[in-house]
Amino acid sequence: MTKKRRKRKLKIGRILLAIFILLLLIGVIIFLWKGTKKIIIEKESKFLAGTTSTVELFIMDEEGNLQSSKELVRGTKVIDINKKITYEEKEYCEIEYEKNNYYVNSINLVKDEKKVVLEKNKFVRTSVTVYENETDSKIASFIKKGNELNIIGYDKLLEDGTTNMYKIQKDDIEGWVYSKYLVDDKESAKANYNENSVYDTHKDRKYKGRELYGGKASTLDYYPYQKIEFKDNPLMKNAKAMYLNAATISSIDSYLKIAKENGVNTIVVDIKDGALAYSSKVAEKISPTAYNTAINSNKDYKNAIDKIKDAGIYAIGRIVVFNDVHYGKDHPEDCITSSASNRLWPSAYSRGAWEYNVELAKEAVTEMGFNEIQFDYVRFPEDAYNMSVSGNTDFKNTYNEEKAEAVQNFLFYATDQIHKVGAYLSVDVFGECSSEYVTAYGQYWPAISNIVDVISSMPYTDHFGRTIDTWSNPYQTVYNWATGAVKRQSEIPTPAVARTWITAYDTPHWNPTVIYGAEKISDQVRALYDAGLDGGFITWNSASSLSKYEQIKSAFAKDYE
Repeated sequence: MTKKRRKRKLKIGRILLAIFILLLLIGVIIFLWKGTKKIIIEKESKFLAGTTSTVELFIMDEEGNLQSSKELVRGTKVIDINKKITYEEKEYCEIEYEKNNYYVNSINLVKDEKKVVLEKNKFVRTSVTVYENETDSKIASFIKKGNELNIIGYDKLLEDGTTNMYKIQKDDIEGWVYSKYLVDDKESAKANYNENSVYDTHKDRKYKGRELYGGKASTLDYYPYQKIEFKDNPLMKNAKAMYLNAATISSIDSYLKIAKENGVNTIVVDIKDGALAYSSKVAEKISPTAYNTAINSNKDYKNAIDKIKDAGIYAIGRIVVFNDVHYGKDHPEDCITSSASNRLWPSAYSRGAWEYNVELAKEAVTEMGFNEIQFDYVRFPEDAYNMSVSGNTDFKNTYNEEKAEAVQNFLFYATDQIHKVGAYLSVDVFGECSSEYVTAYGQYWPAISNIVDVISSMPYTDHFGRTIDTWSNPYQTVYNWATGAVKRQSEIPTPAVARTWITAYDTPHWNPTVIYGAEKISDQVRALYDAGLDGGFITWNSASSLSKYEQIKSAFAKDYE
């Protein structure tokens, strides 16, 4: 072999060696890249899931046993290391959370954040309104205590891992319910809340002498409900309140002068009492008859509410709920029919009337800026007893509720919805409600106070009967009444603020002979505080008489606490 040929072969060998080395390097690079990719795939973000609000995490001890370490709310994002072990016939995944490693049952780890809620069924502990959707107040149906529901979805998780609302199915009913009214088992659902003998206190109460047909205290709900507090809208808990009807809007400056100079911290303004105070879009859609009754322009009404709030005064919008002939004319299908009465009165059983009044309330908060909504006439008519005994009355009772149940169920619904727009709910009740029985028109103080934010009773001094003078000594009349109200407040775990209406007109109303000036206003307020009702007062004068407010203004300026 010639020297030239040897050099050529050597050159080819070197080229082949270089190609081999290059291919080897490419292979190593591909191998390393695939390994890196494999590691990236193995460490994957996932979410903790569970049938309850929290998920248990474990660590392994030196002997290879899993020990409980901590709990995290479901929905928490973790890293799945993609290492599995079997322990006591269950599969566990190793995860990383905040740079620490834990083990979690494999069924509690999901890829899709929307699938972190694993429960398949729940039971109704407190009878629930079923909503058409999770966003508004449209009612699809109603399901009573003790029923089982199939869970088919949810809207969102709260900070503690509980759901806000579930999407449910029950027979032919499908819709959304608030999860706070549901429990995990049938036994708990059927039980009555009886800590500190709460249920035992109420269950056997009834009016002595005859059946009133208002419902039984034993069918009502007494579970504690945490009272909400909005950071940007503190609840008024010691009100010195003035009432203004819708016709006063044009003179708002005159009322505000009295208010600002005499310590008034709250004003109640009508939204609906027969006529509407302004042209509500909700009424235009649902009750055109009511829409045509508007007393003020929307601009003038909004300006008045703005002036109230600009003065640092808490603004409450009052809505007369079921005593509504205008809605009744537009929706006779929702009204009570009875040979015992010719009143056009939307039934408290009627979900259409529920929706209308709650939508009015929410609109008033968002459009006019009210801090609180006050519902009056949350009841059946005064002649409900006669209607009940007549035997030919149709109360439109679709869901087989007692009257007091319907009132309480409406207030669950209304409170939930009004809280959604950042406002509080207060409700007016008759003075009779301080007694130990369910009234014929369906009001029972403990069942109402336990739910709403404020309860406002109306112990007007000339409303206790005509044969005995109960108005000349307003302190004693109000004090005697208030002692019963204080007892009712103590009989439930989460009572509302008790803010009371007081008489601010000359008495008796049918033949005024006693002038109610500042002294008699002060007497009533002192009686409330002396008895233990310290939520403040609202002066009732249906005419919202400016001259009467001038006469009694010094009563607002006093310190009663």
